[in-house]
Amino acid sequence: MNFAYIIAGIFLITIVAADFLWTTLWVEKGAGPLTSRMMTALWNGLRRIGVRHSWARTLAGPLIVLVGLVMWISLLWIGWTFVFAGAENAVRDTIDGGPISWVERFYFVGYSLFTLGNGEFVPRDGVWQVATAFTTASGMLLITLSISYVIAVLDAVAQKRSFATSVSGLGSRGETVVTESWNGDSFDGVELPLNTFTSELNELTTNHGAYPVLHYFYSEQQEAAAVVSIVVLDEALTLWRFGVPEEHQPSRVVVSNARAALQQYLETLGQSFVTESETVPPSPDLCTLREAGIPTVSEDVFSNHLDDLEARRRALLGVVEADARQWPRTHGNE
Repeated sequence: MNFAYIIAGIFLITIVAADFLWTTLWVEKGAGPLTSRMMTALWNGLRRIGVRHSWARTLAGPLIVLVGLVMWISLLWIGWTFVFAGAENAVRDTIDGGPISWVERFYFVGYSLFTLGNGEFVPRDGVWQVATAFTTASGMLLITLSISYVIAVLDAVAQKRSFATSVSGLGSRGETVVTESWNGDSFDGVELPLNTFTSELNELTTNHGAYPVLHYFYSEQQEAAAVVSIVVLDEALTLWRFGVPEEHQPSRVVVSNARAALQQYLETLGQSFVTESETVPPSPDLCTLREAGIPTVSEDVFSNHLDDLEARRRALLGVVEADARQWPRTHGNE
């Protein structure tokens, strides 16, 4: 018996099992340690490649999912190979009867993992038969949960794009969203889409927490970029809440609920993906609202509110920068 091989194999199996189950089942904690490091490394590499070619960043999400699956399968495969290398007679050749090579042992573990059925190599009686059963069980579990995980991630990606296009359909800037929702006297009717956006944003936040790989699914189309839509929505909420006199504001409850959902989104991404930017983003432009005939507060009052919101807006800019994008241009800095 070679206990060094057995210990090394059990160690690899334990590591990959912990990372795999952490990533696919532990919704509260997101990705496992190995997967988190792999995602960050791949994203940073593709960001450097994609400085001039944004298409490279669009590969990040699918590539991370693919590399993650290959990593889990490879480590599990290697781990079980080491376990079966712990004894010279753990696997026997039913045809030639000679000693088993590393390649043959690797082949035996492979078809055991993927439940292809025994061929010319079979385990010895006793503990190695049990080990083979565990090998097959771990392979079935890996395949089943991997398929479920990929389907869930793709559903989350579709929901992310749906949210982005819904918001961008109202405008590409916060000022545009506000002016387009003004009917000449009030903002009546804006509560319904705001409630819808809040529900979609809460779902998006939950998905980001459960599937951190969602951070890395990048869209070249600005209108399909959730990060940009988040900024546009928050700037519109800031204008409604602090740039318009209280008697002309939309429902305070609806606006506050939407702002709370946005804050939860920022906190979720701040746990693992982004940090606050060192700079403050451009301020929303009240002049655009005045040109549309919308009553506004004074510039000084609005500026004081923006000072109170500096940390929140820097966090928003941090999300934009982490996604390798630019802050949506305002009327004042075009």
